Amino acid sequence: MIATTTPTIEGTRITKYCGIVTGEMILGTSFLKDFAAGFRDTFGGRASSYEKEIGQARVLALRQMQGRAGEIGANAVVGVKLDYESLGTTNGLLMVTASGTAVFVE
Repeated sequence: MIATTTPTIEGTRITKYCGIVTGEMILGTSFLKDFAAGFRDTFGGRASSYEKEIGQARVLALRQMQGRAGEIGANAVVGVKLDYESLGTTNGLLMVTASGTAVFVE
């Protein structure tokens, strides 16, 4: 299934708009990752453990969004947007949301 940030897909014609679809993933951060990220924040460098988890969460949110699009008869999603939000009383959770318009293209 094609998912794109653009409102159209070049070389295709949208024949049906099926509705808005979303996919969400929430990550919990662990003490060790928080400690390592804080250390890198202080002394410089990349927090690769966070980057890897955020990347996985993004892929899973997109897959979930595409799966929901397929369930309602779409074969593509246009206008995809990704959002990231901290959650929880200590901001110890990260939510990745993918949203877009499910469409059927020829």
